[in-house]
Amino acid sequence: MTQQSITLISFGYFGKHFLEKIAEAVQLEFKVPVNFRESRLDLSEFFDPGRRQYNGDKILHAVESSSTPDNLKTMGLFSVDLFIPILTYIFGQAFLNGKTGIASLYRLSNERYGIEADEKVLLERFTKEVIHELGHTFGLIHCMSPNCVMRSSTYVEDIDQKYRNFCHSCRKLIGPESMTPER
Repeated sequence: MTQQSITLISFGYFGKHFLEKIAEAVQLEFKVPVNFRESRLDLSEFFDPGRRQYNGDKILHAVESSSTPDNLKTMGLFSVDLFIPILTYIFGQAFLNGKTGIASLYRLSNERYGIEADEKVLLERFTKEVIHELGHTFGLIHCMSPNCVMRSSTYVEDIDQKYRNFCHSCRKLIGPESMTPER
């Protein structure tokens, strides 16, 4: 049996180098092969005109339907403003103990906050968000350790303050046995 992989699906334009850097960090953190591909999704059906945002719950379900059995986990990457009905906005979300997550870089760029653009900061923030959401798919809940990537992030500054890695406790919970497919 071949080892399953994590698949990052780009729904929108992301440069190849940008995706390669995220895939590299995800592979390093989860110790499984990571591949990426592009896909298309008509986002108009997920748009809420009253909020001028996209419904993350509905997008998550759409990405889940595009997952294939050979994927250990699937992560949809977006660049639109996401929300869920109970929150003003989200950076991403995932099915806890599931196969699928989504993340958006829409609110992660410095320019959104009146600060000079910084591609390195954007990449770091998005990488943390992708790893965080994948952590949920492996069963991790939010962590209280201030530097753990699984710490909850309400604001972009919260993302900046944490590392892109799991703390010792979360690493122990996710362990190598979590990376193998269910039998």
